[in-house]
Parts: sequence; structure tokens; C-alpha cells
Amino acid sequence: MTVINYVVGVVFMIICVALVVLVLAQEGKNQGLGAIQGSVENTYWSKNKGRSREGILKKITCGLAVLFIVISLVLNMNLF
Repeated sequence: MTVINYVVGVVFMIICVALVVLVLAQEGKNQGLGAIQGSVENTYWSKNKGRSREGILKKITCGLAVLFIVISLVLNMNLF
């Protein structure tokens, strides 16, 4: 194995650990008892969710998931 294989492998493992941590850090999708009654929350935080902590975590998770897929394909093709 070449040095670049080791480097890509280490980056891949770091992305795997980061994905696990980010997914566990996110809140669940359940809305509590309000979802049973059909109530919808229209608060400031629900309207600006992309700028909140949850929105940022979601964007980072999506980016890391794409990197995970790309690096796994590169490692599987044995390009190096």
C-alpha cells in the first residue's frame, strides 16, 4: 500500500467518526404531543432553522455523507 492509501484511509475513518458524532448530536424528529393534535409550530426558530444549530449540523452531516460516499468509492476502485 502506498502512503496516499494510508492518508485517504485515515481521512475516511475520521469522517466515519465525525458522522456518528454528528448524527447522535442532532435532535429527533418527534414533535411531542402537539403532533397528535395536528398543531404546527410557527415560531421564530422553526422558520429560521437553517441558521440555527440544528440547521448547521444538518448541513455538515450532508456534506460529510457525500464525502463518505466519494471516498469509499475511491478506496474501492483501487486507484492508488
